[in-house]
Amino acid sequence: MAEDSHGWEFLTGFLLGTVVGAAAALLLAPQAGEDTREQIRERGIELKSRAADLSEQGRKRAEELAVEARQRAAEAQERGRLALEEQRARLQDALDEGKDAAAKKRDELMARLEAEKAKRPPAA
Repeated sequence: MAEDSHGWEFLTGFLLGTVVGAAAALLLAPQAGEDTREQIRERGIELKSRAADLSEQGRKRAEELAVEARQRAAEAQERGRLALEEQRARLQDALDEGKDAAAKKRDELMARLEAEKAKRPPAA
């Protein structure tokens, strides 16, 4: 039973505090409710306008960044194409040098073979 009275005491204190707080808010409010509502409306309109401006600025900035990104991508693609062409030219040069070296070695070996054949007496 003692615990039950503590619950009522708390609830009574809570309700009394709520009433006192509401009365203090009404007595100490700096302006009337209508004035406060008007001020809230004005702030809402201001914030809506500001949000629209920021949204427009964000959209323009996004467009600028998209254009810049496309330009960078095109530049990177061009650099990649040039690098590929340069590597392809180097590879072709290396292949040509390899073919020339192989042909030269083949000619040397054929010349040696012919020289060895010429040294040998004909088979009977």
